[in-house]
Amino acid sequence: MPFGRRRNRIDRSLRERGVPPEPQHREREVDETTGPFDVADAPEDGRPRVDLGALRLPAVPGTELRVDLNPQQKVIGATLRYGDSLLQVSAFAAPRAAGIWDDVRADLARSASGQGGRLTEVEGPFGPELAGTVVVTPPPQPGGPPPKPQRRAARFLGVDGPRWFLRGMISGPAAESPEAAAVLEDVFRQIVVVRGTDPMPVREQLPLALPPQAAAQLARQQQAAQQQAAQQQARQRPAAPGPGA
Repeated sequence: MPFGRRRNRIDRSLRERGVPPEPQHREREVDETTGPFDVADAPEDGRPRVDLGALRLPAVPGTELRVDLNPQQKVIGATLRYGDSLLQVSAFAAPRAAGIWDDVRADLARSASGQGGRLTEVEGPFGPELAGTVVVTPPPQPGGPPPKPQRRAARFLGVDGPRWFLRGMISGPAAESPEAAAVLEDVFRQIVVVRGTDPMPVREQLPLALPPQAAAQLARQQQAAQQQAAQQQARQRPAAPGPGA
């Protein structure tokens, strides 16, 4: 990542809070970021974006958005599919005046190596990134044998912003082909991060939420499922004996 771009994001955040940035030598100045964007720098480009709370993801033709929910129906991740390739994105809290991507890269490389994969640092369109293979275990299929771990090609992208860090993982053909990666890289570039002002521990994931329409639809589905379960229990309940029993 160009040195001036990350510092520009952080310095702007400090100025908005009335905190003068520390004096420093800069190799070059960059007036505007080319994305991903902090909400304070979000372009007025007219592009539709899906509001997931801390992340606003661009709606790009040909891509499919999936949100991952935990058992409590809380959004814990977002994945965009383009053809056979995936882009998983998440955002985390970071220090006010420093980035964490350097440390995160080292942690990811160590973790992949310990699980049988291998990630190497390379220079990518967003600066330093990791490319190589990771070992994953597919979800089990109903009635099938336990799934075996598989080795998959992957790329990890990272961008440090003002008090946030955005990470992306590309897998599938786009992890090995620059041509196949072009659309997903553009999606990553157009993401807007909404950090908020609440204090958060460094590396804690920024909260995500379903868009209001999707949240309302999920609530209706849950209510219908609960009603169906209650009706099924009522039908299975034994009838009370009559007075002559």
